[in-house]
Amino acid sequence: MKLFFTFILLAYLDSYVTSDSQRDALFDMKLSLNASDNQLPNWKQNQVSPCTWNFVTCSGNVVTEVTLASFGFTGTLSPRIGDLTYLQVLSLQNNNITGGIPKEFGNLLSLTELSLENNRLTGQIPTSLGDLPKLQILDLSKNNFSGSIPDSFSGLSKLNNINLAFNNLAGQIPDRLFQVVKYNFSGNHLNCGENSSNSCESNVADHGGTHKSKVGVVLGSTGGVIGFLTMGILLLLWKRNRMHSKREIFVDVPGEDDRKIAFGQLKRFAWRELQIATDDFNERNVLGHGGFGKVYKGVLADNRKVAVKRFTDVESSGRETTFLREVELISVAVHRNLLRLIGFCTTPTERLLVYPFMENLSVAYRLREFKPNEPVLDWATRKLVALGTARGLEYLHEHCNPKIIHRDVKAANVLLDENFEAVVGDFGLAKLVDVKMTSVTTKVRGTMGHIAPEYLSTGKSSEKTDVFGYGIMLLELVTGQRAIDISRPEEDDVLLLDLVKKLLKEGRVESIVDRNLSNNYEIEDVNTMIQIALLCTQASPEQRPTMSEVVRMLEGEGLAERWEEWQHEFARKQDHDRMQWRVNWGEDSMSHQEAIELSGGR
Repeated sequence: MKLFFTFILLAYLDSYVTSDSQRDALFDMKLSLNASDNQLPNWKQNQVSPCTWNFVTCSGNVVTEVTLASFGFTGTLSPRIGDLTYLQVLSLQNNNITGGIPKEFGNLLSLTELSLENNRLTGQIPTSLGDLPKLQILDLSKNNFSGSIPDSFSGLSKLNNINLAFNNLAGQIPDRLFQVVKYNFSGNHLNCGENSSNSCESNVADHGGTHKSKVGVVLGSTGGVIGFLTMGILLLLWKRNRMHSKREIFVDVPGEDDRKIAFGQLKRFAWRELQIATDDFNERNVLGHGGFGKVYKGVLADNRKVAVKRFTDVESSGRETTFLREVELISVAVHRNLLRLIGFCTTPTERLLVYPFMENLSVAYRLREFKPNEPVLDWATRKLVALGTARGLEYLHEHCNPKIIHRDVKAANVLLDENFEAVVGDFGLAKLVDVKMTSVTTKVRGTMGHIAPEYLSTGKSSEKTDVFGYGIMLLELVTGQRAIDISRPEEDDVLLLDLVKKLLKEGRVESIVDRNLSNNYEIEDVNTMIQIALLCTQASPEQRPTMSEVVRMLEGEGLAERWEEWQHEFARKQDHDRMQWRVNWGEDSMSHQEAIELSGGR
């Protein structure tokens, strides 16, 4: 017993020391960046744990993410950052940080993402960055780094995205880096382009793959499908009466009073300023529209491109609620895969929100509306979009306090920045969730085809409704098709989920993949994404994975076990149904019951 209590005491002391060390490292980081108390108000050295600080994410009692993008910091990077040995994501892009990268960054052995783009960093890139075994994303673009790319980068076996563009780098690029899925070395003095067999920028659309399916998919019939088919028929009749409009059907049952909020340090724009920026809200500048109003492309006086969301009918309590909710939630959630708010404008008759302009618009646009002269959204980018979106939703569900349910996850609400990185936007329907309160609501909000069956039938929303919407979005990425589309041939299903299941049952896996990919994809990756999508869209919300589990499965951990578990549960249910059939109808009727299964390896 004494040994047991000694162990507990040592574990407690180790936890205390870890928290103390992390707090000191982060506070030193704040001082080195010249961050003011207004910028990081609750970063206090006398607090025991930094896990309550803004823009810091923890797992247990260890810091795993620090996201401080676009703060305008003018200081330097602290070597003490290297003490954050559990850190997975460090995002400091779009600041004015000077000096070099400390060699101590090589101690961040858990780091998967380092984003320092668009700063004023100088010196050589430290070779110690090549010692990061889990690093997947490295973005040092738009700085003033000199010297050569360290040879140690050849050892970054997990790397799938590296951007060193627009620095002063020279010399030879390690051959291994040309094998990374996405790379960009342009705007330097490196040996590539005309003087090399490799290009300075990746063309991931050329990475083709085989088409022969190697993974079997087992499909279970679900009660939610029947409800969805019924809804699809009703929508079909409604849409025909509406002259076959192609716009998505949006459901919004008004109600619910939301508290008003303070706008904090967001920039307040003058009406005239946004009127000029959008050319008097010219229709030629419309980027999109929905139940709230329209989004316009604009250019501010300092030449910054922005997206201006203009709410119509602002006297309506529902519009005001949506406006206030979006400001509130987007100010709480700060993550590289979540859209950030620049500012707002309010007048007695107008409500406008101002966001950074996303150069590559939305995933939905890139899948279905791109112009003939624009590139197809290639398979490698679709995989990165799936992962980035999952990380953004994971942050909303598991790292925000209180957690946030988006409630309208779809390809149209996932935006793409200049590097085609996924940014989850449109928080107009999102909801803060107090974990002590019930998540039952009388409102059904979202886009048909993406709404989870339990949400449609009971009005109960939870993070698992987002998981369902995410699963449908994965199918959008694979197929390039809408979640619900009545223009499909009569023999096909209106709902994308049912169509995919039908094609899988018939063994037509290749018919599922977007034809615009022109065979440039890996069939194993397709099967992986479909399997995750089917796990996410199970009828029972309890059986769906969490978004953190989805992230791990996309990164190659845990999918096989989860899929096998689901297959066994499916087989058990089928055996139970067959036995029940025998009891009720006898052996001769067994031929009428068929299991839905795809043959093939697992």
